[in-house]
Amino acid sequence: MKDILKSIVIAIITWEARLLLLRTKPTIIAVTGNVGKTSVKDAIYEVLKGTLHTRKSEKSFNSEIGVPLSVLGLESGWNNPLLWLKNIVEGLFIVVHPGKYPKVLVLEMGVDRPGDMDALTKWIRPHVVVLTRLPDVPVHVEFFDSPEEVVREKVKLVKALRQEGTFVFNNDDEKVRSVAKDIFQQSVGYSRYSPSDFTATNDATFYENGRAAGTEFTITHEKESAHMQIIGSLGVQHAYTYAAAAAVGSIFGVTLEMVSAALRGHVPPPGRMKLLPGLKETLIIDDTYNASPAALERSLMTLKELTGVKRKIAVLGDMMELGQYSIQEHERLGALAHDCATLLMTIGVRARGYAKGALEHGMSEKKILQYDDAATAGKELQALIKPGDVILVKASQSIRAERVVEEIMAEPERVEELLVRQGSFWKE
Repeated sequence: MKDILKSIVIAIITWEARLLLLRTKPTIIAVTGNVGKTSVKDAIYEVLKGTLHTRKSEKSFNSEIGVPLSVLGLESGWNNPLLWLKNIVEGLFIVVHPGKYPKVLVLEMGVDRPGDMDALTKWIRPHVVVLTRLPDVPVHVEFFDSPEEVVREKVKLVKALRQEGTFVFNNDDEKVRSVAKDIFQQSVGYSRYSPSDFTATNDATFYENGRAAGTEFTITHEKESAHMQIIGSLGVQHAYTYAAAAAVGSIFGVTLEMVSAALRGHVPPPGRMKLLPGLKETLIIDDTYNASPAALERSLMTLKELTGVKRKIAVLGDMMELGQYSIQEHERLGALAHDCATLLMTIGVRARGYAKGALEHGMSEKKILQYDDAATAGKELQALIKPGDVILVKASQSIRAERVVEEIMAEPERVEELLVRQGSFWKE
């Protein structure tokens, strides 16, 4: 019965969203890929909102239910039937009286299972498609026959691009480049390591008082260049995110100088390599939003590259929805953790693979701690940390690794502001 009601709700709000798009005809920017969708979507919004009336998907609303909610400008009803009824009524009112509807929609569009993108592209024809990255072992591969099937599902969005549209793509990703070769529409590339239309270079962590404080890099487009700095968050992923946003901005006449100004005060969302002060004068790298092999690999390499650190602690939880690739990927990244961290703490059954991989590559058993749940791990970690430690915390969302961060953060009174999944639904 619950599934039937859900299907009815999805059908109704999708119908409403489709009617609204037909009435208002906004320019649609659709962001997909297996890594970095939310961050790219947020950065594009920051670049465009100063010159165009723009709306973005809230949080990570990228599914068959999240996308129509974003189009309608409504919040999730979670498990409350009355809230969903309210959404249906409000959605109908918005269709009839759209008011000053946004000129541009920036929509994050993801897939969990085969057919998900088909369902979305039946009623959404984007003017701009941004494809971020297609790693060898993508998240959600558990529900597909192979990684290639995940790629094919994502690429359906590119094929839905309007004839006069523009394809914005990560030129460093071989799979994404191969997709770009088959696109007859205008295309704009961005990159960090290969030459492209918008190339980020010289990415590095900057320090204040001997402690990591953020990331900086330069983006170049033709003869123009701009220095970018992100305070309070680490990682080369920001170079890709800002380069993608600059590429999209160029389609709408936003110069690189304007992009730099728009992003100067941009704050990456919680749980994405955010730097937080920890207890006992430690530093936390909060990357608890979610986890996939490609994203975790980047996070560990960022931890490895930090200088002036007494101890580097990696707190890693299960990566979900990897199917047959789960064991090998956990063990592979456990071996990498040995090279990047002084101490390894694992959370969850799958995460025991991290421990196995680290042990097999020479990490001392004394440097590996294993736990079944985040709450226990957080309490144990609080007793272990010492002044000068840097602690990376990362896991798939079902592990709720933000509970670890909550146990060791120096400002627990700001938990709702600083950490992911602090709403009433998640708390319950």
